[in-house]
Amino acid sequence: MSVTLTLPRCSHAPVCPSATASDHAAAHVVADHCEQGWSLLCNGVVLFTDAGELLPDGRAVVPHREAPHARQASLVAA
Repeated sequence: MSVTLTLPRCSHAPVCPSATASDHAAAHVVADHCEQGWSLLCNGVVLFTDAGELLPDGRAVVPHREAPHARQASLVAA
């Protein structure tokens, strides 16, 4: 059983990329829960601090880039 999150159409100008676009992570953040390690974008994508993603159709995207906090830690250590 899959659950699909339906969000209202983006009202940003220019319109944010859809959840299926290659640049979907560029959408505006509508809920930021950094203390829990995730943010919700206006296109329904959930971004995790480890760089993983959860798409609105329930598919998970494994981390495919360096997480921002890992990059900051490596800069501090240098």
